[in-house]
Amino acid sequence: MSGAKKVTIGVLGFQGDIEENVAATEQALSEMEVDGAVQVVRYPEEMEKIDGLILPGGESTVQSTLAAIQHSLPVMKKRISEGMPVLGTCAGMIMLSKRAFDRVIGETKQKLMGDLDIVIERNAFGRQNESFEADIPMAMVGEDSFKGVFIRAPAVTEAGKDVEVLAKFNNRIVAVRQKNVIGTAFHPELSGDSRIHRHLVKMAVDFRRDQKINN
Repeated sequence: MSGAKKVTIGVLGFQGDIEENVAATEQALSEMEVDGAVQVVRYPEEMEKIDGLILPGGESTVQSTLAAIQHSLPVMKKRISEGMPVLGTCAGMIMLSKRAFDRVIGETKQKLMGDLDIVIERNAFGRQNESFEADIPMAMVGEDSFKGVFIRAPAVTEAGKDVEVLAKFNNRIVAVRQKNVIGTAFHPELSGDSRIHRHLVKMAVDFRRDQKINN
């Protein structure tokens, strides 16, 4: 992919695994020999200038609240509707979901974007001290399993008809795709394996090219 037009991947920068996602994306760009940059984004005007976006793992309630305060949520939704690729990991997938609930407190009242037609169960695999790693078969990134790092991970309990299930663990859905939006319950940025980030980069390169052609 050498010689591709410069592409910019944004990482939502309010809270969570920001630096880890920046590093994983830079690794992906380097391995793919793509001329690109990674930018931490928080504000609406920054959202307008990127070709792909990562919503990192962390605290989804904090992230969505701060994004709402900065008026970034409407711009993110607009860009996603335009076809901009997005990767949401753990808390990021919760933010992208239609509904989220907790086994203890029931349905949460946090602001959700609804770009993924899924229902999420928060902390589906247990709390912080029950974190674990597991090899996840995931055809999207190739034949070799992907090392999923699960930290207070959610699971998808319902998926709409337009949602493609990318991966399961113990018969629970842990990765999905709906058009230009990918969500994972685990943290690919902590795995040392850039294949999911590489997939996002490729989507962003294609999106940027298509935007240039159409404009």
